[in-house]
This record gives sequence, structure tokens and C-alpha cells, in this order.
Amino acid sequence: MAIKHQLQQSIYSIIKHNRDGSFATQAARREILFLASKELVEGGYKLKNVQGLKQKHIYYLNQLWQERKLSNGTMKNRNAHLRWLCEKLHKANLMPTNDELKVGKRRYASNADNKAIELKDGNLAKVTNPFIYISLHLQRHFGLRREECIKFKPCVADKGDHIFLESTWCKGGRSRTVPILTEEARYWLEQSKKLVNYSNSALIPDSKTYKQQKKLYENQTKAAGFKHPHGLRHAYAQQRYKELTGWDCPKAGGPISKKLTREQKAKDKVARLTISQELGHCREQILVNYCGR
Repeated sequence: MAIKHQLQQSIYSIIKHNRDGSFATQAARREILFLASKELVEGGYKLKNVQGLKQKHIYYLNQLWQERKLSNGTMKNRNAHLRWLCEKLHKANLMPTNDELKVGKRRYASNADNKAIELKDGNLAKVTNPFIYISLHLQRHFGLRREECIKFKPCVADKGDHIFLESTWCKGGRSRTVPILTEEARYWLEQSKKLVNYSNSALIPDSKTYKQQKKLYENQTKAAGFKHPHGLRHAYAQQRYKELTGWDCPKAGGPISKKLTREQKAKDKVARLTISQELGHCREQILVNYCGR
């Protein structure tokens, strides 16, 4: 067996016995770790088993990625998967910090780059699958990710004044709650409950797998003119920002942080922390992509 295949087989064994996070997270982890193993072998390292991973391998990968001019965000995401691997190998100290690896801070989009979209911006008539039709509305009114709005189990999620998203639906395996604050949100939640056959059913037809439904989601949203449906999450975040502060966020034309009063800055901070939690992010800084600064 070739060295690359031996190394990837040892990595797969670790992944197989540690299924942390959502299916999307697991798939991304496998892809990045397999890519890293390929790059190590191509770089001349005769590493046959991941148990032999050393710090020099991690430094080599980061130097290679920097030479290829990968963005800081991409490198941090890749290092997060390497960090996960080191922890599973019981070698957490093997992984240097991003500063030690000379990975800079993430670059966030400017306030002028607003990715928010509304459902009216596309042609919903072309979304013929009722499950996807409902999923899109839930994505807009609760700020859900694609995987979350497809795996969403309406009867399980509905907790009266909020919805609960189970860890297996969410990125990074982080469960969370989102408040039900509008009549539209309650309406589409009720519509989703009418659509499923059983109390434990997700918004996936009985005849399809998640993978098949995801592909259909991609095809139908593209046909309907939604190039980046993730923009529905941006719209949710911007709506919530205005509800919590009383003014538009910078990406929607509101005042930038430097122009806020001390009292407004305090309210801005609370709003950003709240929205970050509702979106399932662990860092408030990421909200700059949604609302600006």
C-alpha cells in the first residue's frame, strides 16, 4: 500500500471512531485531513501513520498554505481540523497557536458589501418541493444554516416561545435556541409541523436521504435565482440587530461603531452577542460579516 494511502487509512480510523459535529463538519474534516496527508507525502515526508505526526509537519503545511496565498480564514479553518486531530491523538500540545504559525487575523468584508437577501429577491414559484419551500422560510425567519433547515425536526424543535436546534443538526455539534418573536416565524413553524408525517421527522421526504435533499435544495434554489441562500441568515441577523438596538446595522446603512454614543455602544455590544448566539457562532467578531462594524 502506498504511503499516502497508509497515512489516510490511519486518519480515517481516528475519524471513524470520533464522529464529533454535524455531517457537514465531519465531511469537511475528512476532506481537509486527507488533503493535508497528501500534501505531506508530496512534500517528501514518509509518514505512514498519523500517530507519528510531529510539529514539523504542521509547520510545513502552514508554510505551504502561505506560499499558496490561502486566506487567513481558510488557514485557520484548516488548523482547527489539525487541532482536533492532535486532541484525538492525545497530543494537544503538538499544535502551535495561530500566532506561532504566523497566521494573521481574518479579514472581514467591508460595510458596503451586504450579502443579505430576502425571499422576494428570487422566484419562489420555481421551488416546487414543499419541504425545501418551508426550509427556506425557516432559514429566513430563524437564521438557520442550510444543513439546519433541512434536518430541522419541527415537532422536536418547537418549545413554545423558542425553537431548540439539536447538536446533530448544527455546525460544530453546538446545539442552540432561537426565540420565536414574529407572527411570520410562528406561521412557518406551524406550516412545517403540518408537513411532516411523524413527530420525530425532519424536513426530508421519507423517500430521500439528507444528501439527496441537499442536492435538490441546491438545484431548486439556483433555479429560483438564489445564488447564495446563506444571505437569508444575513437578513435575519440584520433584522434582529435593528429589533435589539432600534437602528439599522452598518451593512444596512446604519451608523458605524465610531459614531455611536457610549450608551449606544453598550446596546450594540449586547445585540451582537445575542445575535451571535442565535446564529450559532462562538465569537461575536464573526458577526461583522453579517452586520458590519
